[in-house]
Amino acid sequence: MSELVIRRVRPYGEGEPVDVRIVDGTIVAIGADAAAEAAGSDAAGSVEEIDGAGGILLPGLVDLHTHLREPGREDTETIETGSAAAALGGFTAVFAMANTNPVADSHVVTDHVWKRGREIGLVDVHPVGAVTVGLEGKKLAELGVMAAGVGRVRVFSDDGKCVHDPLLMRRALEYSVHLDAVIAQHAEEPRLTEQAVAHEGPTASKLGLAGWPRAAEESIVARDAILARDAGARVHVCHASTAGTVEILRWAKGQGIAITAEVTPHHLFLDDSRLVDYDPVFRVNPPLRENTDVAALRQALADGIIDAVATDHAPHAEQDKCVEFGLARPGMLGLQTALSIVVATMVQPGLLDWRGVARVMSEAPARIGGLDDQGRPIEVGAPANLVVVDPDAEWTVHGPDLASLSVNTPYEGITLPATVTATILRGTVTARDGATVSAPDESVV
Repeated sequence: MSELVIRRVRPYGEGEPVDVRIVDGTIVAIGADAAAEAAGSDAAGSVEEIDGAGGILLPGLVDLHTHLREPGREDTETIETGSAAAALGGFTAVFAMANTNPVADSHVVTDHVWKRGREIGLVDVHPVGAVTVGLEGKKLAELGVMAAGVGRVRVFSDDGKCVHDPLLMRRALEYSVHLDAVIAQHAEEPRLTEQAVAHEGPTASKLGLAGWPRAAEESIVARDAILARDAGARVHVCHASTAGTVEILRWAKGQGIAITAEVTPHHLFLDDSRLVDYDPVFRVNPPLRENTDVAALRQALADGIIDAVATDHAPHAEQDKCVEFGLARPGMLGLQTALSIVVATMVQPGLLDWRGVARVMSEAPARIGGLDDQGRPIEVGAPANLVVVDPDAEWTVHGPDLASLSVNTPYEGITLPATVTATILRGTVTARDGATVSAPDESVV
């Protein structure tokens, strides 16, 4: 029997501190007497303890959108290093996107990703299957085979590329209904973004950068909402970035369409004014928008029009990022900074409380991704997937100090609020006081 007691924590940041007792991966007691129960149990003397010091206890965070680069670009990230970054960021589950090499368009790759994640054991790594073969947008991948594999794929996406053919997207949505799956769309009409590298607006014009119009995103979101309506399917919008997308989502949800959306931390925190020095670390897809879009995204997240925060963690090697702005690979690190960015942009301004943080970073992502054991309420009988947060601490971001193999963080040198004290996966501590903790081997069957 394994036993863990988390002392002096406030679930969801509410009320007086309590103790939480965990036995064999399940919460068995919450309250002032939970620690006393542990001390009197048969396992007394072998009980592991964490002192929460009055901090906040949340359900473990879930990331719907992570690039772990394995297989194919293990020089930039691996499932092991990405899992470490995730655990240190407070995550207990991540969804690994399909744009690897080879592409995760078959059960051979998706099953490998799942098994490798279980071997490492720091977070649950759920593979995302490609919608089309090779991400080429020409032929549907074997969705059913991936769904039936060991990885039990329930999220499919060609992220990095848009499924721009409406007939192909319609077929994917129709198949997804029978698989109880969701199609996560990278909303970008490619004919409107040829050679585009920055948001189409005054900043791009002044800098001489090719502009990326809002319509490229919004037109696909509107189209896919209608396709999902007719198919009776679920569609998820990756990295929403414009005020117009918010209004389309509002309309679609009002029509009863099963559409959900995510926003990235960087689209909540940064705008296109950061491009003035042509620093390629700020090149991202979709691009950083204007401050009016940032304000609309924050309010939409608070209102529930946007359902979740997803990191779009995108590690890149120096040779791919430290080049001319227009030639740089788009993407930013995000796993270890996500919670702090949400605190800075949503909690400190009063747009979300800590229950709201749990909703957008744990509960909604778990529901969208079809995870029954993640994003659960903090209550007796629930799986002990948890994160302890010190809301009063601050830390300064330094790329080389992060767990990722890459250093392309847009927050270099910025001091952010809140730190992760401990992350617990099924009752096992995976990260504590800024370091990962080796997890016991788990069956990969």
